Amino acid sequence: MRRSTSSLSQPQTPGMPPRREGGLLPRSGSRSGSVLFIVLWVAFGLVSLALYFAQSMSFEMRAADQRAAAIEADQAIAGAARYVTNILGRLEEPGQVPILTSYRSEAVPVGDATFWFIGRSAAQSGQATSQNANDIPAFGLKDEGAKLNLNVATLEMLEALPRMTTELAASIIDWRDSNDEVTDGGAESMTYLRLNPPYSCKNTNFESVAELRMVNGAYLDLLYGEDANLNGILDPNENDGDVATPLDNRDGRLDFGMFEYLTIYTKASAQGTNVSNRQQLGELLSERLGAARANQVLAALNGPQAAIATNSVLGFYLASGLSREEFQPIEGMLVGPNVVGLVNVNTASEAVLGCLPGIGTTNAPTLVAYRKANTAPRENSMAWVIDAMDRGALTQAARWLTGRTYQFTADIAAVGHHGRGYRRVQMVFDTSSGTPIVQYRQDLTHLGWSLGRRVRETLQLAKEIR
Repeated sequence: MRRSTSSLSQPQTPGMPPRREGGLLPRSGSRSGSVLFIVLWVAFGLVSLALYFAQSMSFEMRAADQRAAAIEADQAIAGAARYVTNILGRLEEPGQVPILTSYRSEAVPVGDATFWFIGRSAAQSGQATSQNANDIPAFGLKDEGAKLNLNVATLEMLEALPRMTTELAASIIDWRDSNDEVTDGGAESMTYLRLNPPYSCKNTNFESVAELRMVNGAYLDLLYGEDANLNGILDPNENDGDVATPLDNRDGRLDFGMFEYLTIYTKASAQGTNVSNRQQLGELLSERLGAARANQVLAALNGPQAAIATNSVLGFYLASGLSREEFQPIEGMLVGPNVVGLVNVNTASEAVLGCLPGIGTTNAPTLVAYRKANTAPRENSMAWVIDAMDRGALTQAARWLTGRTYQFTADIAAVGHHGRGYRRVQMVFDTSSGTPIVQYRQDLTHLGWSLGRRVRETLQLAKEIR
């Protein structure tokens, strides 16, 4: 039988793919390549997703670590505040300025966190030089009694401050007084209502020094000076001309703004014998000095200086004829009729003392020079000023001077583990009632790093060692 030709295999042409009935045989190599290409794309996508999520998790871990460090820093600041309360609560006598060596003020560990009290040295309270540049600030509590009180200073006293303008001094008076009369060069509500957004002149006391920013003429360069982060040292950006804020004159000296010299917290304790109350004064003098000596003192108070004898503690001393040995033991028991706005003559800078009547820019350098030359402990007394200045000048200044401070600022900077989570908070502590209380709190973290280059390098080194 014949085989059907259709069932016979057709001859293959060399170089051509094999055939099957109805067409070409499938390309197995081409299909394998397509599958491999798809698998590679899927693998690439999965690897990309894995890397993306790994990086996201890394960022989340870093953020969580930063948050944990910030919480540690916040807790360190809370611990520092309790520490300050303990320091001020254990002072031997009211109004005493804590001795720096009696407490820890820098790199104080609290668990894995660390805190510092940013203070001011004697040199920094004047003008910081280039030796402070990129260095570390002084550490310790800051004495509010060394500043001028915004709420009681006269126009003339305000005008004597460094960087102060006539316009700003007058506007400060208008901001805090209770009337709508415009001081020459000042501003009342009519000026502020033209602003956007508008607001009215306050016409009552300042509640914080930061409130100055709302006053007409209070430009930032006047308030901050070159000390943009308010840490008291010349940081690199504060000595580079106009390269970075703030604008500075690049002279290697830190020019402070008015924030350095102003406060609203100077209030002495009202507990004690008022020098204007002769009966109470006679009883105290009799108890301490004996009846005969007390009568001598009271008789002297009725003499030519009777007016000054009742206006302040220093005025009483000038008129009483008491020796320093007799006056100092009772000085802390005496109070004057004015307890707000007194300046601590033992700690105030030349700039602040130069604002006071009777002292001025003429006598302030002499007073400060005498204070530096006589470094013997003054025991919170101001009796020494009689030897440093003319009595006539002191008569004018007596109403504004004291030897004690009852309010202190703790400018607390803290970091968590590995030097991370930087935080900075400023607190004002008031001891005038006998028990230290926090009167004011302000977060200053936004001002940036305030501990200088050396502290940063120390923290970085400690991190690498770990």
